[in-house]
Amino acid sequence: MGPPEKPTPATLSISVATSAIEAIATHLKKRGTPDASLRVGIRGGGCSGFSYVIEFHDGAPRGRDNVYRFNAADGTAVQVLCDPKSLVYLNGATLEFEKTLMRQGFKWTNPQEKSNCGCGTSFSV
Repeated sequence: MGPPEKPTPATLSISVATSAIEAIATHLKKRGTPDASLRVGIRGGGCSGFSYVIEFHDGAPRGRDNVYRFNAADGTAVQVLCDPKSLVYLNGATLEFEKTLMRQGFKWTNPQEKSNCGCGTSFSV
């Protein structure tokens, strides 16, 4: 038996929960930019080493972006973009939308996180 196979970019993937799809559609309507996308990813920094990036992206996807397409319950088309480098750290993660008494917003459930900060926006692997 040889060493386990390293995942290839084609096998890397994220999931987007129904709650996040609905929230993205709602935010795009409020912005008045129904053709925009939600860009997700990571960047170095934050108190734990990496920070999550979740921002709206107007215009076409970049050349190497992974594009995830969904439809909200009302039929609104939603696109989520993720660059290949970020996908390595987000592989297997699920983007959710949480609405509680204390907080409202997008949140990641990432099985690759070894630790995270108290605010939930940075993590280490």
